[in-house]
Amino acid sequence: MSEKSVFRFAGATGVGSMPGGDAREAAKTVTGSFEDFPYLPELPARGPGADMIGRTAGMLVELYARVEPSGWRIGDRPGRDTRRARAWLGEDLDALEEFTQGYEGDLKVQAVGPWTLAAALELRNGEAALSDPGACRDLAASLAEGIGLHLAEVRRRVPGARVLLQLDEPSLTPVLRGRVRTASGYRTHRAVDRQLVEHTLRDVVGAHPDGPVAVHSCAPDVPFALLRRAGADAVSFDFALLTERDDDAIGEAVEAGTRLFAGVVPGTDGPLSDPAGSVMGVRTLWRRLGLHPGLLAEAVTVTPACGLAGASPAYARQALAHCVRAARSLADNPE
Repeated sequence: MSEKSVFRFAGATGVGSMPGGDAREAAKTVTGSFEDFPYLPELPARGPGADMIGRTAGMLVELYARVEPSGWRIGDRPGRDTRRARAWLGEDLDALEEFTQGYEGDLKVQAVGPWTLAAALELRNGEAALSDPGACRDLAASLAEGIGLHLAEVRRRVPGARVLLQLDEPSLTPVLRGRVRTASGYRTHRAVDRQLVEHTLRDVVGAHPDGPVAVHSCAPDVPFALLRRAGADAVSFDFALLTERDDDAIGEAVEAGTRLFAGVVPGTDGPLSDPAGSVMGVRTLWRRLGLHPGLLAEAVTVTPACGLAGASPAYARQALAHCVRAARSLADNPE
């Protein structure tokens, strides 16, 4: 039986980014908050190479990127920026390994998905890789290979973990709708064919053949059905951005066994409701869809709405603990 078929998602986890620049402190906070489902923290406040695009660019195989005034640009050879990105990822893995000694359970790692990467990385002419179908193919192939190597390294360091791969795709809907701006800012790149988007995502999802894959987007209009067809086992999203137009797609996803990572806890500092109040909207959605309340704990993992990089350290710790309490409320009182 494969790892994918026996994987059971826990009730709460985080999205990815954390505030500050101390890898040990972030790993300690995450593993202490989520005893059943920790994740590899990202610390973008350290600068270029620790941001999500630079971090994932550092994972690419035989493709390299460097920082230009306009952003990350594909180059010919690994340079200082690539080395820095890889060094910070290594530091984060060291910290995670330290705080997961003897751990056996679910563990999440994140990488940027192929379409958000193609929308963010520039070619030599300054335009996004999205503008060149050949560049998109090469980028996706390099990403899949790099993710495979990264997952192998995570398994080596935390051998008792069942690893879930999260692909971050906040630019996916703009890619599908032709809303990614060109370098000049006056035009947009043409929409990418949905079948090509789905096929490419499926190839990158295939980098983790024996384990589950989630796709995360904290943007509006998440394409639930497309992600499900591409092989995603879970979809992670900002719950506040849902509309009733999403009901049918969400209902079909749940009935097909897709896990929902519901971002119900704000990602930036502010007052938090009681845990039951944070998941009230999830219960309301369930009733609207006519789904059995007993399915809630089996189908929903509670998370922050997005990464916590913009939060204060104190609020970040509070938000993660709140996710755990909200998930417990959902499980104990599904109706």
